[in-house]
Amino acid sequence: MKSGVEQLTQYAAYHRDRRNIVTHFVGVPLIVLGVVILLSRPTFLYLDGVAITPALLAVAASVIYYFLLDRSLAVALAAFLVICLWLGQLIAPMPTLVWAAWGFGVFLIGWIIQFIGHYYEQKKPAFYDDLIGLIIGPFFVTAELAFALGLRKPLQQQIESVVGAMLIRPPKTA
Repeated sequence: MKSGVEQLTQYAAYHRDRRNIVTHFVGVPLIVLGVVILLSRPTFLYLDGVAITPALLAVAASVIYYFLLDRSLAVALAAFLVICLWLGQLIAPMPTLVWAAWGFGVFLIGWIIQFIGHYYEQKKPAFYDDLIGLIIGPFFVTAELAFALGLRKPLQQQIESVVGAMLIRPPKTA
């Protein structure tokens, strides 16, 4: 299994344009929320009033994976995912059309925003070459948020030593 630094470095290679990264701050959380909403409706069983859903199982597996990559980033990401689960549980019992509109709508809007970002980047999304990029996207956004807040500078330097610093301005064309 690749380390957290290796996963972030590989993902960062596809994301060096600041505009693309900014779109990821909106698009990735929307995609995650859409998936959680859609996976919150089917319920396997209830344990002490807690609905055991595909969303809960996917979030639990994801959080475990993120903890294996980086504990502090995983804590922040787990907090976001718990909020997504809560929202998913609020929306899941709504009429089918409402639930589906929320789930698919949020998911679709997130992907549209993502593809706008990759238009600026002029690179395909990371998951085109490696499907693990789909699970690393939220982890990357969490790391980028930490970097923007001035946290985790050694991690940021490790990544940038391989892929270079984020581009603030678009490269000049001939």
